[in-house]
Amino acid sequence: MNPFTTLDALVVPIDRPHVDTDAIIPKQFMKSIERTGFGANLFDAWRYLDAGYPGKAGRSVNPAFALNQPRYDGAGILLARENFGCGSSREHALWALTGYGIRAIVAPSFAAIFHGNCFKNGVLPVVLDGAIVDALFEAVAARPGYRLRVDLPAQQVVTPDGAVLRFDIDAQRKRCLLEGLDDILLTLRKSGLIEAYEQRRKLLEPWILP
Repeated sequence: MNPFTTLDALVVPIDRPHVDTDAIIPKQFMKSIERTGFGANLFDAWRYLDAGYPGKAGRSVNPAFALNQPRYDGAGILLARENFGCGSSREHALWALTGYGIRAIVAPSFAAIFHGNCFKNGVLPVVLDGAIVDALFEAVAARPGYRLRVDLPAQQVVTPDGAVLRFDIDAQRKRCLLEGLDDILLTLRKSGLIEAYEQRRKLLEPWILP
């Protein structure tokens, strides 16, 4: 997993509350067990005017949707409304977001499972007050090319005007993002202790082993 320290990136707005994971990546695109290739179908039902399925070509693009507007090309920060990522627990939703290039999401609140999945996939979920998020939506709409700087070590978001917006984050999750540690890599750091424990079990309780 790529470490996350600071991110200076273009912001793309998704101005809808309670965006669920089926909207983020519809179920018909979840047939792969790989973590790649989902970015093309991020927000598929909103991004295209026709129904999509794996391998379908010649899609009709919805020009009104933010991801299809040139002003948001290359965005790395997603600005969202409350309860983002609700619905099913599918981790594919994060794979679609990272596949598109999103590394941070700013919202007033997140669904609990989605929030946890963010940290396992190198995405920083930033929780800010609803009024602040309202102001950010207004700024993004008014200023093409609107960027934010997200500083994880300092736990702050800096606007183009220099305003500093502080956010809270669990200390252990912050450390894992900074060091690029998912659950597997975090466990492997304890491999010496795990092996020593297994050896002790073999000596003390040999009957439990084949």
